[in-house]
Amino acid sequence: MIKPLTRWLTRGAQSEIHADYLRRHRLRDWGVGIARAAILILFVAGWEVSARQGWIDPFLFSSPTRVWELFLEMTAKGELFHHIGITVSETVLGFILGTAAGTALATLIWASPFLSRVLDPYLVILNSLPKVALGPLFIVTIGAGFGSILAMGVAITVIITTLVMYNSFQGVDPDYLRLARAFGANRFQLFSRIIFPASIPDLIAALKVNVGLSWVGVIVGEFLVSKNGLGYLIIYGFQVFNLTLVMMSLLIVAVLATLMYDMVSRMEKRLLRHRNT
Repeated sequence: MIKPLTRWLTRGAQSEIHADYLRRHRLRDWGVGIARAAILILFVAGWEVSARQGWIDPFLFSSPTRVWELFLEMTAKGELFHHIGITVSETVLGFILGTAAGTALATLIWASPFLSRVLDPYLVILNSLPKVALGPLFIVTIGAGFGSILAMGVAITVIITTLVMYNSFQGVDPDYLRLARAFGANRFQLFSRIIFPASIPDLIAALKVNVGLSWVGVIVGEFLVSKNGLGYLIIYGFQVFNLTLVMMSLLIVAVLATLMYDMVSRMEKRLLRHRNT
């Protein structure tokens, strides 16, 4: 009779295999990090060399040194962090409200099959509409200010979150639900203990998508109405042909969006680690 593998593997051998796995996993993570850093360094170096050699027009595409000099200049004046703070606060608030509202709406639709059948075509139509086109409507109804910018950030994330979460709720294994009903679980218990926990990976996926969408919504809103924020700096830079200001603002948006995405990824790892323990 063939004995199970765990019976003839000694504890020392198992520990060595586990340590070897962790070592290989750590080396793989280091390799990914080094490759990412190398790509970034090559991009910045190529950009700088191309601008200095005249391969690209420095007036149109600027250069890393010009961007850095402008960043230091605006930082010394104290105005840059004011614009960054405004855009970050609008984006984070729109991100949270859009995700929460979309999840709540998906829950409401799941709880009412009648409402689901009524709203399904409207959700599809709303998702197909270009959310940017709603900007003038928000300005007219809410006013040219913080409210319309926030509405853009929420509008661009709420529908996609609703669709993702509702489809996730619907995709839970029906065998689990039948088993829970057999033990007397009511609808609230089904949702809170089975359906929603099973949909957490899809919620994290929606959060990752909403990171980019919320930045797009807020920046577009600032294009239209704001006198502050990174979106305002971008549109102002175009108007006065200060394209270094435009490039600097775009790079700051890219860095902040990356940091926000990294925070969501860290939250995902913690949640999945908690689910697996």
